[in-house]
Amino acid sequence: MSKSPIRLMPNFLSALLAITACLTCGFNANAQTSTAAYPTKPIKLIAPVAAGGGLDNIARTLAERMSKSLGQTIIVENIGGGGGSIASQAVAKAAPDGYTLLVAYVGTHGTNPAVRRLPYDAIKDFSPIGMIGATPNTLVINPDLPINNLKEFVDYAKKNPAKLSYGSAGPGTLTHLGMEQFKLAANIFMVHVPYRGVGPAYTDLLAGQTQAMFPTLFAAMPYLKSNRVRALAVTGPKRNPAAPNIPTFKELGYNGFEGQQWYGIVGPANLPEPIINKLNAELNKALATPEFSEKMTSEAMNLMPMNPQQFGNYIKEDIARWTKVAKDRKIEIE
Repeated sequence: MSKSPIRLMPNFLSALLAITACLTCGFNANAQTSTAAYPTKPIKLIAPVAAGGGLDNIARTLAERMSKSLGQTIIVENIGGGGGSIASQAVAKAAPDGYTLLVAYVGTHGTNPAVRRLPYDAIKDFSPIGMIGATPNTLVINPDLPINNLKEFVDYAKKNPAKLSYGSAGPGTLTHLGMEQFKLAANIFMVHVPYRGVGPAYTDLLAGQTQAMFPTLFAAMPYLKSNRVRALAVTGPKRNPAAPNIPTFKELGYNGFEGQQWYGIVGPANLPEPIINKLNAELNKALATPEFSEKMTSEAMNLMPMNPQQFGNYIKEDIARWTKVAKDRKIEIE
């Protein structure tokens, strides 16, 4: 004798659906309440470099300002190594709850993704929150060279192809790709001499072992003030207030030199939109304070407040920019 299929009574089925709906509403309400109350505990802001230096200084200055306005402590944690990839991977794998953030910069979300295979996807694995600002790169030379401007530099390089070399902070860094972009645009040749950091590269430039370099304007300022290097041009859309006498590449006829050493804030992918918007608003509020603005301007940084979508587009465009340079110059680093 076959058994009849069990049929749920209409009243029982209605009750089951009602319970499910109540549970769903409860979960949603709890999530919304948690998001609305954010932050309820300290936030960890990871700086992908060792303590000390420009990026670390930016992270700590920003953490201090935002802690006050958010009413919650922001703790800066330094995780160096791998050109920022170790810190970036840690944030990419963190819970998307707004309590683990990263100071992203051109290395982690610009040049490195263009030339290396990384353990993270710079676009898919992160939620853009907002831009902090950028300092331009500047083409500097040893002042002993008989050169006073960019045109003379290009002419000299074409007449003396075996006499010029340039130092960088390492393969695939902005100091490397920026100069390769210029070599391509000006159709000149220079030997690339990579160093482990910008410090050793400066040592040899000042000693005349190399003749040129493409550092950030901020890093170049002490040497420019003491006349130990000569600046020929800066990247970016306009002259920098910290060095208004240095023309932009665009002024001198070279378009497309918009690459800069930029900094911004990102979180793990799938960060709730209300948390992203709250952090973006607090970040832009911090950038607008006179104290922060004056401090960053004195360090040759242009503040660049953006909404999350604008910052996300900026990251995509920067990766595309350096990917093209790397492809054109056949640069790929394992």
